Formats: sequence, C-alpha cells, structure tokens
Amino acid sequence: MKHVLSLATLYPNPVNPRFGTFVARSMEALAKRGDWRVTMVNPIGLPPLVLGRYRPLADLPAENVEGGITIHRPHFTLIPRIGARRNAAAIARAVLPLVQRIHTETPIDLIDAQFFFPDGPAAAIIAGEMGLPLSIKARGSDISFWGDQGFAKAQMLDAARRATGLLAVSRDLAGQMAAMGMDAEKITVHYTGLDRDRFRPLEHTQLRRQLSEELGFAMPDNAPLLACVGALIERKGQGIAIAALKDIPGARLVLIGKGEDEARLRTLAASEGMADRVHFAGSLDHDVMPLILSAADAMVLPTVSEGLANAWVEALACGTPVVTCDVGGARELITCDTAGRLVERNPAAVAAGINAILNAPPPREAVAALTEAFSWDANGAALAEYYERLTGGA
Repeated sequence: MKHVLSLATLYPNPVNPRFGTFVARSMEALAKRGDWRVTMVNPIGLPPLVLGRYRPLADLPAENVEGGITIHRPHFTLIPRIGARRNAAAIARAVLPLVQRIHTETPIDLIDAQFFFPDGPAAAIIAGEMGLPLSIKARGSDISFWGDQGFAKAQMLDAARRATGLLAVSRDLAGQMAAMGMDAEKITVHYTGLDRDRFRPLEHTQLRRQLSEELGFAMPDNAPLLACVGALIERKGQGIAIAALKDIPGARLVLIGKGEDEARLRTLAASEGMADRVHFAGSLDHDVMPLILSAADAMVLPTVSEGLANAWVEALACGTPVVTCDVGGARELITCDTAGRLVERNPAAVAAGINAILNAPPPREAVAALTEAFSWDANGAALAEYYERLTGGA
C-alpha cells in the first residue's frame, strides 16, 4: 500500500463541520479502496493572541481519526487580513517536522496539496525538503482570485514548476491554469464526486411542509421555491438573486451558507421589499440539503467565478435545474435546457432564466440522469490512477 500525505487548509472539523467536506469525501473514497494509505494534515492558522472565534480552533485535538483517515491539525501563526503573503512559508515551517516524523514511522510516497494557495506553495517547500513527488489541485478561486495577486501568483507558478502533476476540477480551470503559465502537460482534469445515496430526487408529498416547520419559513406548494447554496460572499451573487425576486411572482428564496455578506444581504432583502420571501438558513446538516434541493424548483447561483461547484452537481442529482453564470466549468454541466440556464450576471437575466424553467419544468429524473457519471467511488478511482502515475506506477 502506497502512502499519500495530503495538505488541506480547508477541511471539516468540529468547529466548522461544513468546511471542505468535498475534500474529506474524496480522500475517504481513496482510502476506502485499500491501495493507498491516506494521511491528512489540516493546518490551523491562529493569530499571536488567540481570542474570540479562534479560541475553539486552538482547542481542536492535534490528532484524531475521522472517516477512517488520521487527521493532524498543527498550528501555524496567522496574521489576519494582511498575512497572506507569508502563510505558505509559515505553514511549511509548522508542518515539516510533523511530516518528517510521519515519514519515519510510515514512509510517504507522495505529498499532495488540496488547494493551490496557500496549500500548494507550502506543500512544494515540504516536498522539496523531503525529496518526494508533489501533486497540487486547483479548485477555482485559488486560481481566479489568488492568480490576480502578484505575490500569490509568483508563489503558485513556482510551486507548479516544482510539482510532478497538477489537478483541475474542470476543463475550463485547466485552461486558466495553462494561460497563467503552468505546464498544460502536467494538468489532469479531476471532476468532483457525489453521494448518490443522499443526493437524488425525493418525491415526498409533504416535503415543503416538513421543511417549513424545520426552518421556520413558509414554503407554499403553489409558490416557486429557489435554493441558493454557497458562502455568503459578494462574488457568489446572492444579492443578484434577491433582486431578481421582484420579477418572479411569489417566489421564495432559501440562502444556504454563512459569510461576511449576510448583514448587507439582509438589508438588501428588506430594501427590496423581499424580507418575507428570503430565508437565511445558515449552514445546514448535510442530510437536510437534499431535502431542500429536491423541494426547490431551481438552484440559483449568479457567481463571478467557480471551478466546478459541488452545489451545481448536487442540485442536478436531486432533479433540480441550475441557473448560474457562464463561468468556470458551468458549461461542462449545463449542456442543455434540461440542466438549466446559463445567464448574464444581473437580476433581469437571472429572473428570465428562472422563469424559463418555471414555465417549462424538465422531468426531475431526466435532470438527475445528467449526473450519472459522478460518484465518490469514481472520484477515488481516478485519483488513485493519477497518483500511481506520479509515483511510477501504471
């Protein structure tokens, strides 16, 4: 059994159980196969004075087992808001002694980074010190956002040069990486997975009533229901979805996620006269997500940039068409009107796309069938094959 040590700054923990769940599912699928031993390192950034929201993070166990994988959570010094330039080096300094100890106990065959920044440059330093092959994965904003920051772009390009192989979550993102200056021949497209048992069309006749009681938000059967899944940050476009409601008679909008934009979005909903038609659900248990997606008439996400959003795949798997913008890998999923609509990033266009779906809703089973190729088992198998190539296997 070969051994991969994977570095992920975004990974579920008891304080933030929804952070990076897609990373956890992918690595659990790989570990379940039995041909790769998986060790996760989830560095926790803490400021010099640990107060407020950082205190619970400081109290997380340094090591535990989750989903059959050993998770290590070493601390590194974080300077909030202004320290991004030095985060990769700080992570590498904090993590290297741990990696050396693990390697002594159970030799490591491959160092892996789950995000291109700051994980990628940090992993490149560690892999260089250890003399081990290196893989780095790009997921979307790590390229589209950090690639526009001069210091981060320089660090990422250096890490890409040192990497043995690179992963991208969509063909579009692979193209962005190549355009940025990365070696296209190193890049492999690795699509996300899907929990097919959980995300499927649910036809329970009382679904909306059940959700209305659970969330404390009216979801009448005769009113359009829209779901928006994503962190409450400006680039995800929840404000555009709220503004679009005035052109979708009676529609209710459920925002699933947390983020710094919540106060502004609540003010916007009130100023638009939509406060009673918008529900801020916060972070929900993963078992509730398929219920909302199955109850919804459409999933809307007017985002600025994505790699290939897991929320798109999960909505389609529940039989719910997607209205989003022509960004990232959206065109690789929204290939026909059955899947949804690709629209301009403004309220009128978003409303028109949603109304087109409401006026001619596709059969839910036909929508769900578009995701047949997605599963965590397939994701794990593709990852194992790619890792084998990097380490001199088949």
